[in-house]
Amino acid sequence: MAMHLIVDGYNLIRQSPQLQPLDALDLQAGREALLELLAHYRRRSHHQVTVVFDGWQHGDLKESRDRHQGILIIYSRRGERADEVIKRLLRLERERALVVTSDREIQGCAEQVKATWISAGQFDLLHLQGPEGAADRDDDEGAATRDSHKKGPARRLPKSQRRQRQKLKKL
Repeated sequence: MAMHLIVDGYNLIRQSPQLQPLDALDLQAGREALLELLAHYRRRSHHQVTVVFDGWQHGDLKESRDRHQGILIIYSRRGERADEVIKRLLRLERERALVVTSDREIQGCAEQVKATWISAGQFDLLHLQGPEGAADRDDDEGAATRDSHKKGPARRLPKSQRRQRQKLKKL
């Protein structure tokens, strides 16, 4: 089953140390930098990617959609927050969706529809920053798990958490 990555655009920009300064200077520059990073990620992962931005204060009267290097970009309509658009997408995609956000309300909605979520900061750290840093972290994590010796009864995670871990590994 293919995964659909749904990104809370401004939430990710404001959680990212490399995108935050661009956003502070110019909102458009922050969006463009995020889209370039996500386009690079999409080429590596081949997942369907949708980015949702707020248009609720200064947007069009109706929801607008655009494409950038295979990424679907959605601007919410005036009077509607991006959170509502993301929740609507989550209800459509259900288990197929993986949402990138640090917003607890959206995370809760994802859990209700059995979708998976990852915090914006964690996604930025693991998948948007350079591959060199991710390779170093993977080596450190592997060493820690190889050296540990388990004792006592096996402790298996609940099925829902095991499914979420499997989805996150596919990122």
